[in-house]
Amino acid sequence: MFPRRETRPLSVGGVAVGGGAPVVVQAMTKTDTRDARATVAQVRRLARAGAEIVRLAVPDRAAAAALAEVRRRSPVPLIADIHFDHRLALAAVDAGMDGLRLNPGNIGGAAKVREVVRAAAAARVPIRVGVNSGSLEKDLLAKAGGATAAAMVESALRHVRLLEELDFRLIKISLKASDVPRTLEAFRLLAAKVDYPFHAGITEAGRLLAGSVKSSAGLGLLLAEGLADTVRVSLTAPAEREVFVAWQVLQAMGLRERGATFVSCPTCGRCEVGLFRVAAEVEKAVLGLRAPLTVAVMGCPVNGPGEAKEADIGLACGRGSGVIFKKGKVLRKVPAARMADALIAEINKWGT
Repeated sequence: MFPRRETRPLSVGGVAVGGGAPVVVQAMTKTDTRDARATVAQVRRLARAGAEIVRLAVPDRAAAAALAEVRRRSPVPLIADIHFDHRLALAAVDAGMDGLRLNPGNIGGAAKVREVVRAAAAARVPIRVGVNSGSLEKDLLAKAGGATAAAMVESALRHVRLLEELDFRLIKISLKASDVPRTLEAFRLLAAKVDYPFHAGITEAGRLLAGSVKSSAGLGLLLAEGLADTVRVSLTAPAEREVFVAWQVLQAMGLRERGATFVSCPTCGRCEVGLFRVAAEVEKAVLGLRAPLTVAVMGCPVNGPGEAKEADIGLACGRGSGVIFKKGKVLRKVPAARMADALIAEINKWGT
């Protein structure tokens, strides 16, 4: 339904990116990387939530010193996020990190860029050129009159050329702004100029609800135009929530499947049971499922039976009771007080 942009393939620690591979869900830790124990714990939680690649901030040598242990204990590939100090990038490669995120223009000049590229090439470690509207070069800001989409693209191309001049092609690119129109315009402009994979997202999107809406709008547009090979949702919220939202977007677009799809009605004056409570309990129960499963919780006899029949497991409510469906067939009728428990019990039987 959504044609993918043709891109060069690369591998991040065994995870295929670009070249027609499925869109990859990426996350970033919010721990202090110097605390290896806490960072490993969060990486593992993110992996359980569905993150396929995890990025770590590496602000100083103490953080770099922790990378080897974190890499050794991580179940997923890791990317080191580096700025200003090329020695941190070299340390990250030595520690076995699977990718680097940096701007070649801000790590100390051509000689230091060559040193990092030489190490990355020898280890087959990809480099993501990450451009953010909040940290564009001063000359580009002056030239464009602000952090425009065109300025973001020019910044990205400037950094990519540094790598290409050193015959390095294991490149991903990201162009991130905190608003949807500028991000979309930037990716559209860059897509006409390069064939490297894109890492996409709306940066600094906000808190959980508003940020999820903004991220979903932006990623939905980018994915519909085939402009994303990896995605990250950036929220002022726990990192695991970011992963959940990313998967929900991909599932809603029909691009990936992981775990349950939850369908529930908004309720109206026809609803005669406490559906909010039932829906909340059932949704919580299905969050940890890995197998693809569609669960529907419907509040009235207008659309309820149809939606419940179409789901793998569904509940259609009436006055003081509900009917549970499984694969389109009626299983049984249950009183309102037992609807959530009965539906969850059927969900837990799924696949057994």
